[in-house]
Amino acid sequence: MSKVGLLVCSNSGIDYIEHKYDIEVLRTILLIGEDEYEDYVDITADKFYQKLIDDPSLVATTTQPATGVILAKYEEMQAQGYDELLVVTLSQKLSGTFEGCMLAAKMMEGFKITVFDSKSVTFPESRMILDAAEMLEAGKSMEEVIERLEYIRDNSMIWFSVETLKYLVKNGRLSGAAGFVGGLLKLKPLLEVTKEGKVESIEKIRTSSKATERLIEKFLGEIKGIEVEAFVINTNNNERIKYVQEQLLKARPDLKEVKEYPLTPVVGAHGGPGLVGIGYIKK
Repeated sequence: MSKVGLLVCSNSGIDYIEHKYDIEVLRTILLIGEDEYEDYVDITADKFYQKLIDDPSLVATTTQPATGVILAKYEEMQAQGYDELLVVTLSQKLSGTFEGCMLAAKMMEGFKITVFDSKSVTFPESRMILDAAEMLEAGKSMEEVIERLEYIRDNSMIWFSVETLKYLVKNGRLSGAAGFVGGLLKLKPLLEVTKEGKVESIEKIRTSSKATERLIEKFLGEIKGIEVEAFVINTNNNERIKYVQEQLLKARPDLKEVKEYPLTPVVGAHGGPGLVGIGYIKK
């Protein structure tokens, strides 16, 4: 039976989740001015968001791992004795990481590498690689694993609001950003990660409190009558996150828990401090 190595990009936030599996991480680079940071290794979520709060003029950017870096990671994992690799990346609509992983895979002749586009980011991506690890440990085939990843991809959603659109606009991660200029940057819009893996604005909201209430309302409406694994994502907005968790459990006690996950810096760089998100994976 093949020994399968697992690799996921750091945009998944896997570093912030305790688990027992041997999962390698492909790290995106964070750039702040002249300084370069390897995601999570050189800077973690709490320290990064505090930097942005302390100096609102800072705008961080990110750069995907170079193809040579990805290739070196593949070669390293092959040398560890893996017969094949499964690689899960963030949405190719948000980064060139997927394409880089595919290109590097083509350079590894005679070594099977499956690269899967999550069409998502943050926790759903982590859930994919964790479920893959569990299934492979249980002896499931790669075909069965991919079928599960496709299910998560097609049955998960994330909505979020930000304190300002400037980070999304400046980093070019917001589809249709041309409509958000000048005074409109002061809005607290409701955004979603679409089924195609893009980030799009779906509603224009004037205040953070109204955006929070609309997030809750949107989420509860979408999960009506279905069982889900619910989660919230956060960039140093603990008070609002706690409120959201309380409201969701009050409305849907059957959820039992709503876990909170921080956005790792290379994702949060595009949303900025104060972001609050709600998502689910259908059971």
